[in-house]
Amino acid sequence: MYQYKNVIMDTFHWRKWFLLLLFALYRRLDAVDGLKCYCNSPTCPNETCETDGYCFASTSIEAGVQKFTYHCIDLRSLIPIEHPFSCSTTRTRNDSVVIECCKSHDMCNRELRLELQPKPQGLPLLVQRSIARQIQLIDIIGKGRFGEVWRGRWRGENVAVKIFSSREECSWFREAEIYQTVMLRHENILGFIAADNKDNGTWTQLWLITDYHENGSLFDYLTARTIDSNTLVKMALSIATGLAHLHMDIVGTKGKPAIAHRDLKSKNILVKSNLTCVIGDLGLAVRHNVASDSVDVPSTNRVGTKRYMAPEVLDETMDTRQFDPYKRSDVYSFGLVLWEIARRCGAMPDEYQPPYYECVPPDPALEDMRRVVCVEKRRPNVPNRWHSDPVLSAISKVMKECWYQNPAARLTALRIKKTLANIGTGDHIKL
Repeated sequence: MYQYKNVIMDTFHWRKWFLLLLFALYRRLDAVDGLKCYCNSPTCPNETCETDGYCFASTSIEAGVQKFTYHCIDLRSLIPIEHPFSCSTTRTRNDSVVIECCKSHDMCNRELRLELQPKPQGLPLLVQRSIARQIQLIDIIGKGRFGEVWRGRWRGENVAVKIFSSREECSWFREAEIYQTVMLRHENILGFIAADNKDNGTWTQLWLITDYHENGSLFDYLTARTIDSNTLVKMALSIATGLAHLHMDIVGTKGKPAIAHRDLKSKNILVKSNLTCVIGDLGLAVRHNVASDSVDVPSTNRVGTKRYMAPEVLDETMDTRQFDPYKRSDVYSFGLVLWEIARRCGAMPDEYQPPYYECVPPDPALEDMRRVVCVEKRRPNVPNRWHSDPVLSAISKVMKECWYQNPAARLTALRIKKTLANIGTGDHIKL
């Protein structure tokens, strides 16, 4: 009996030590296989921490400055584990904190895009001013009637800085106001960062800071390069998508009013690195007030570019009290941009030329354009070679339906977007 008890005790101790060994081995393996995260806390060696839970990242506004925090969250801190509170964005009265967690791979939190949701008036004024004060101007990349555009550096990234002269304050204010419209942000609308005025004691500069696109404007790109059918459809579809978003009225407490551009042209469209496009220069844009069914028109003397003006704008027959005519005018301008892109496509592309280059001088007067577009009812020439190419043939049909003399007969931006998307799904196109 005593011997039997010893055997039981030995078995118990053996199992106890075996379980302890397994537990230690598990802890060891767990330590080896722990998730490594980026950490910017002074307590983290080599800017790295290790966890059995999640990698954490957050951004917040403190004293008008945007700050970023990265560290680890252990499993025991995840309550409830399905949707932990510590990984939920905190919505304060000012929407000033954004939090995200991840566990897909080591250092995944370093790749998270943390964007503070702008309020209706955009980022807080202090934040915009803080950003503007941190920008270093590098080189000038463009000039216009408003002033200059510079490439700048902010936090190691390139940004575009549009500098208005003080006499263009109305244009600067209007463009900043439109860019900060709720729900305007879109992958095919130029990304707004900040607006600020800079006083050096002698004169005041008005800054508008946006995303920078190395390829420059669509005009610059088409002047220097030819494109294939895939790029033609990709560019056209992205512009139509951006225009459809502008024209769309999003209903709700966080909705967006419908917006018409009024100066759509290849110089006001930028080409991204993936060769899709974004629509910029919203200084002349008008907004639709649904409640009063009125049009919010900017108080500026600027007018659109004469070459791209629709017939009803040129002959002053457009009903400026209604919003829809502004959208139809945008569609006419889009048709001309589509023609510019198409000319640079194909096995034997034409040299770049602006619309109506053969009919009017380089800087046409209003009367020149009125005579050609309204009286003679001419439109840009569609080369015969386009009819033998399935993509160019389909695109030419779209552009012709954009520049009808009768505005009501033109396609809507949404219909153009859907038509171009269908062209893009053809066997010969790979977007």
